[in-house]
Amino acid sequence: MKQTFLLLLFVAPLFCLAQNVMTPELLWKLGRVNATGISKDKKYIVYAVSTPDVATNKSSTKACRVPIGGGAAEEITNADTLVPNTHISPDGKWQISAADVKLMNVFGSDYYPGLPKSNAMIYNSLMYRHWDEWEDGKFSHIFLNKTGDTAKKDLMAGQSYDCPQKPFGGDEDFIFNPDGKHVVYVTKPKQGTAYTISTNTDLFEYNIETGETKNLTEGMMGYDINPAYNSKGELAWLSMKRDGYESDKQDIIVSDGITKMNLTGSRDDIHVESFKWSDDGKRIYFIAPVDGTLQLFEVNYPGKTRMAVVVRQATKGDFDISSIVGEVNNVLYVTKTDFNHATEIYSLDVKSSMLKQITHVNDDIYNSLALCSWKKRYVTTTDNKQMLVWLILPPNFDSTKKYPTLLYCQGGPQSPVSQFYSFRWNFQLMASNNYIIVAPCRRGMPGFGTAWNEAVSKDWGGQVLQDYLNAIDDASTLPYVDTSKRGCIGASFGGFSVYALAGIHNHRFKTFLAHDGVFDFRSMYGTTDEMWFENWEKGGAYWELNNAVAQRSFSQSPSNFVQNWDTPIMIVQGGKDYRVPIEQGQQAFQAAQLKGIKSRFLYLPDENHWVLKAQDALVWQHEFFKWLKETLE
Repeated sequence: MKQTFLLLLFVAPLFCLAQNVMTPELLWKLGRVNATGISKDKKYIVYAVSTPDVATNKSSTKACRVPIGGGAAEEITNADTLVPNTHISPDGKWQISAADVKLMNVFGSDYYPGLPKSNAMIYNSLMYRHWDEWEDGKFSHIFLNKTGDTAKKDLMAGQSYDCPQKPFGGDEDFIFNPDGKHVVYVTKPKQGTAYTISTNTDLFEYNIETGETKNLTEGMMGYDINPAYNSKGELAWLSMKRDGYESDKQDIIVSDGITKMNLTGSRDDIHVESFKWSDDGKRIYFIAPVDGTLQLFEVNYPGKTRMAVVVRQATKGDFDISSIVGEVNNVLYVTKTDFNHATEIYSLDVKSSMLKQITHVNDDIYNSLALCSWKKRYVTTTDNKQMLVWLILPPNFDSTKKYPTLLYCQGGPQSPVSQFYSFRWNFQLMASNNYIIVAPCRRGMPGFGTAWNEAVSKDWGGQVLQDYLNAIDDASTLPYVDTSKRGCIGASFGGFSVYALAGIHNHRFKTFLAHDGVFDFRSMYGTTDEMWFENWEKGGAYWELNNAVAQRSFSQSPSNFVQNWDTPIMIVQGGKDYRVPIEQGQQAFQAAQLKGIKSRFLYLPDENHWVLKAQDALVWQHEFFKWLKETLE
């Protein structure tokens, strides 16, 4: 009872806000739609809705289905049996599953069984922790069994490799060939320190009849993921060329079993996010960033014919097509978001580009809100390039007034600023609190050509920071931007950008807020998990004194410019973030405090690089806006 009272006391002030705009509480009441697929009979779209419960600090999930053409949705309990299952062979004889296998000693009790209460952990190589988990000696393997038989065969027996890939791999990492005689799975055939310096994953094919395994992507040295067959048995997957570069141009490769064809390699401007075969197996639909959005494209697969490969953009507009659900009678089903709306499912007539909303999970909330608006601006950078900048405006925007303005710095570094709908960095929520948001598509973002995307690597402190300053300087010429009330916010690479700009902004900003940002390049290099990222982005190690690229990179560390800090700064840090570990936030806060700068440290001990728990997320939002009111208004 006492805990419930305190929770109500904590959230009560927010209910005093006007209910005709987005609030943190409303944001965390939204249902989060995740499309499962098209039903086997092609009559329904099956999807799940996850809804956070603040009181329990958990989420509840329900499965639903809605008719293909739209209509009333109904809750169901048999979602798994309604949609095709790629983990059951087409003839129904076999099934595959993933399970952990203990292969490596890690704990003191592994080495010394007589000391079972010891929590010691012993490592002889990297990667001893990854994302938000410490290595426990277990590896995820793929198992094969006859349907109805409990006896399972480990297809990766004795191999200290993972499938699905950690930390973000899933069911898409292992599938059956339509012939029912082969299993294809994704893994990185490396372990220890070799694993942490390489991105070279491969597709392996296991022959059920012979027990033989072969590498389908041998000689392809980059990132190969997401295998998917068409009905003819032709295999497509996503592929990057260069080992060690996790943000390399990602293309669609198709193999007919003899030759491989790159369907998107000739398009320098295309970086494929995801794809799906058409029902007839002649085309592939895919999603790629373009001009500050995620759009749907299609490309034909000519096979052995002499037809030319033609890529066509199928959608245009200020929205993101975030996933492809499936196809029925030449109508595609996709998920869509924009700055004002979380994910919903839509039908898409690919020829006419007409979109129709199918699910309406959050309509009641959105229909009661005043929504924000936005503009696109094209800004000339200091090196005479054109940069797209999103300008997000408050609901009921009045151009005769002046508004406090926030420069938003994106993470990645090579991830797009698009029409995404975040439950943390939510532009609608920020704008609904009467802030203008300036969100530049700065150097290092896909959707503007490979050269633009790659320009950030090995030069974090260079032109990309000038891009941010160009963006805020351009916005500051607008009569409704209050130049005396400008702030700078961001996470991950965006958090690095905040720390870096704090040292060079020349009194542009009145406040800063960094979440899980990189502050000190040397300690980051010595404690982060994925060393392929650091080696690529910095150009080498800090001890390589003859490596001019690496030495320039490390000289750009924000910690080298703290002597110039003079502006209030709030620092947020997740305790289980092993990508940007805790000492990054600690060092930044300590520097600010010792310099006598107004500063605050929000520590989230149970969160990783994200903020996933409902109550932590609401604390985050409250502290975010409280800090802005204290320092900006």
